[in-house]
Amino acid sequence: MSHEKYIQRCLELAKKGIGTTRPNPSVGAVIVHNETIIGEGFTSPYGGSHAEVNAINSVKDEELLKEATIYVTLEPCAHFGKTPPCANLIVEKQIPNVVIGCIDTNSLVAGKGVEILKNSGCNVTVGVLEKECLEHHKRFFTVQNKKRPYIILKWAETKDGFIAPNRHYEQSEVISEVKMRLPQQKSLLRNDAKPIWISNSYSQQLVHKWRGEEHAILVGTNTVIADNPSLTVRSWSGENPIRVVIDRNLRIPKKATVLDGNVKTIVITEKRTIERHYEQSEVISYEEIDFLSNIAAQICQVLYKHQIQSVIIEGGSQTLQTFIDSNLWDEARVFTGDVNFTEGVKAPNLNATLFSEENIQNDILRIYRND
Repeated sequence: MSHEKYIQRCLELAKKGIGTTRPNPSVGAVIVHNETIIGEGFTSPYGGSHAEVNAINSVKDEELLKEATIYVTLEPCAHFGKTPPCANLIVEKQIPNVVIGCIDTNSLVAGKGVEILKNSGCNVTVGVLEKECLEHHKRFFTVQNKKRPYIILKWAETKDGFIAPNRHYEQSEVISEVKMRLPQQKSLLRNDAKPIWISNSYSQQLVHKWRGEEHAILVGTNTVIADNPSLTVRSWSGENPIRVVIDRNLRIPKKATVLDGNVKTIVITEKRTIERHYEQSEVISYEEIDFLSNIAAQICQVLYKHQIQSVIIEGGSQTLQTFIDSNLWDEARVFTGDVNFTEGVKAPNLNATLFSEENIQNDILRIYRND
């Protein structure tokens, strides 16, 4: 079996740790002896063992390590953190061959792991399925290189390009059409209107899966007031993301679900904390920014301060467009539902490279990348 196939297996393993290892990357590792996998592992939840340690510990006969090859998606660490350096452990176990998907750009590693291995006599190969490994570790690398989280924009729009009906728009005909054709679909609940669904229940479940994979989710004031969302994982298994809410003038009622204290929540406002009628806590915190300039950049600074590795922005059109216009986004996931509104709130204006497209029953999911 080729190097590529073993690194591919590493990537499959690494996906199992997404959402639990941050701020560490989710790495996959496989140990091979005479073309037979004798050990494998992936990164444990933060504070636990790294992938290399778990893979080595899974080998029943340690003597085989002296004739084996260890494959990893990311360069083994070379520094002491919550756990000892993995590069040193590989040397200690006398594993002679190391195959690495991509180099770690973290300044604490950045080639130092490879250096330790080579200086100890290991045969090191770097860059196997490098593109795929870089893609898998994109969240970790974005934080390291750009000092901000990996930013995913997400919205659902109608076939005629709207993400919501007008607040005072007469919706009876649209509601009837949607109820007939899309009975279990995502609601755009307004204070003065009945629910209207754009994307279908399968797309909605996929969004909940994404929430379990990303570190945070961000929405604006109008979205919270209109929909009272919980922003949690309900149709999938996984950890709830940190909730980030933009509330410039503290208009969100204290009874809103996002302020229920069940999930860590960050409220971004321009009011001084000493003047507000809300209370700071370990679960709910308030961060002040200047709303007169560079809103998206300041929000990124806040998220970086809180060591947030990735964020899904599910805000309304204005919030999404703010990040698009500031060129502060990495990926956009756009659902197009099988319905028309004729008029309403226009979807964000995005001019970007189409990365992939797929049908989810009668929805179309298009993913764009910011090149």
